[in-house]
Amino acid sequence: MSGAERLGITADVLVIGFGKGGKDLAGTMGREGRRVVMVEQSDQMYGGTCVNIGCVPTKALVHHADVRRPGDDPQSWYHDAIGAVTDLTTMTRGRNFEMLDTLDTVAVVTGRASFLDATTVEVAAGDDRLTVSAATIVISTGSVPVVPDIRGLRDSAYLATSTDLLHTKELPRHLVVIGGGYLGLEFAAMYRQFGSEVSVLEAFPGFMGREDDDVADVVVGILRDQGITLIPDAKVTEVRDGSVDTTVCYEVGGRPRTLRADKILVATGRAPAVEGLHLGRAGIRTTERGAIEVDEHLRTSRPHIYAIGDVNGGPQFTYISQDDHRIVADLLLGDGTRSTADRRAVPHTMFITPPFSTVGLTETAARERGHNVRTAGKLVARATATHRPRIMGDTRGLIKLVIDADTDLVLGAALISIDSQEVINLVALAMRHDVPARELGNSIYTHPSTTEVLNELLGTVARAGAQVPAGGRPGIARSPSTYWARPKPNDQSSGPFSV
Repeated sequence: MSGAERLGITADVLVIGFGKGGKDLAGTMGREGRRVVMVEQSDQMYGGTCVNIGCVPTKALVHHADVRRPGDDPQSWYHDAIGAVTDLTTMTRGRNFEMLDTLDTVAVVTGRASFLDATTVEVAAGDDRLTVSAATIVISTGSVPVVPDIRGLRDSAYLATSTDLLHTKELPRHLVVIGGGYLGLEFAAMYRQFGSEVSVLEAFPGFMGREDDDVADVVVGILRDQGITLIPDAKVTEVRDGSVDTTVCYEVGGRPRTLRADKILVATGRAPAVEGLHLGRAGIRTTERGAIEVDEHLRTSRPHIYAIGDVNGGPQFTYISQDDHRIVADLLLGDGTRSTADRRAVPHTMFITPPFSTVGLTETAARERGHNVRTAGKLVARATATHRPRIMGDTRGLIKLVIDADTDLVLGAALISIDSQEVINLVALAMRHDVPARELGNSIYTHPSTTEVLNELLGTVARAGAQVPAGGRPGIARSPSTYWARPKPNDQSSGPFSV
């Protein structure tokens, strides 16, 4: 479009947002012969958040940080890493565009979309306007970082989101992270590996509060041993910019404290990206949190309009967006039986080093739900069948599985180990298909691999729950073969495990 033109086209399916779910759905419908229009507001976001500013670049940077040797200059290494990751995302973005652009039935339009009514969207590109009408509309606009309302923060010259950091080639000397969730801790660990001094301010009384204490202690111990300053129960009150750095003012227990930094990363969550869509014109309802309201088939308050991915307020993971596309595709092309209610045992990974992966219930949650719980776990360094971590030179971490003693089914797992991001998928698959813990423990796995630790932990446990051994931690029943001893606390860490 050029010269302030106004055009109008009609499609079978209109997809707003080039993220994982939207891209896959557009491709699926296009290959089925449907006329599809894909609208993306930026040519730098073909492929969505994961490819451009999320999973792919951040995990690539984690890798570059991990392979930096002690003698490598931090600033030079970081500068080159950012360049390499930019090249990677540019290549991946191009391939994502080609995936749709090569389909004759799919048209990619770059511009900002806003609803005119329930079946028509206007796309603005400069002075040009394009109207797209479609019988089926799918909103896949993702989410955006939330910057909390803290005095001086939003106007600070040193403020950065995760997206900003991915485009900054100067390594921060001291990075202060506001928010101790998955994103905050991933970036904290990464930048510490690159050589930055890192402090994390968390508003809650502790870190990893949703995990069992033994699991949280190991994760926190690893991060602190890495040299990251973790400050819980911290209320940030003000940010004061100076000429060369900024001062972050906060309180712990009502007592004022300060930190100086040359970069502040805000990692306090993300909100559904709905600004400018004018959802009200289409009669699309939103929740109190601003997400688009959907049913179990991801239909909005307008049955022909769907919302998939982060924008619908569900779990903010790329693979959830991908599964959302399967639900909508099944409704449009299949028998329509697939829904969000089908999801069981969805795994998660926090890519610190070694990675921390979870699925299902914690031990605490399982007991609260009335399960007769048996646990199987060991510190990685204390396990025999952890040859892969030993080969990789990193035996930090913990493997823990939560089992229903009456049914022998796995209820959950927490894995802090080399390759945990892969092993957790096997555990999740076993949970989804009700594979007994004994069978998971007696299966044949490649050697040497991290997976074979399941043989050690699960292969010999009795089906009935064991009693708590003398001196054991109250509330945790372990058989002798699955009980992990607590070493003496490491003087360099506040955690109870030596890691």
